[in-house]
Amino acid sequence: MSSVSLKIMRVAGSDPEIALPAYETVGAAGADLRANFPDRVGVSLAPSERALIPTGLAMAIPQGFEVQVRPRSGLALKHGIALVNSPGTIDSDYRGEVGVIVLNTADKPFEVTHGMRIAQMVLAPVVQATFDVVDTLDDTARGAGGFGSTGRG
Repeated sequence: MSSVSLKIMRVAGSDPEIALPAYETVGAAGADLRANFPDRVGVSLAPSERALIPTGLAMAIPQGFEVQVRPRSGLALKHGIALVNSPGTIDSDYRGEVGVIVLNTADKPFEVTHGMRIAQMVLAPVVQATFDVVDTLDDTARGAGGFGSTGRG
């Protein structure tokens, strides 16, 4: 497995005691992000409520890469916690604080506590397209069949 240097910085007012992103296992694709509230106090999310959770981190992502912010499967299964714009994309030219938009899909409140692992980040390569306007597209077996057109199962 190869690695790429990703520069991270704690933003002003963040808690330096909160762990930096980390891979929990040798084969992990995502590094865990933690909630880092400037006032050190978490937030309670009512059912169907969403909030922007600060991580206290900013990044210098190398050009040609993005960081994808994804949900943690344990929070999703056990507590109904989802990320609204999953995966969220952090572009290589963004230098502000990384925030995670968390949604409580459960039927009871959920506490996001200071230092809690709330999401995972994946560094991924980016390929930008060139857009060529044409009069026709090549034919395929599927053609223009849309949602549900390939059957069930």
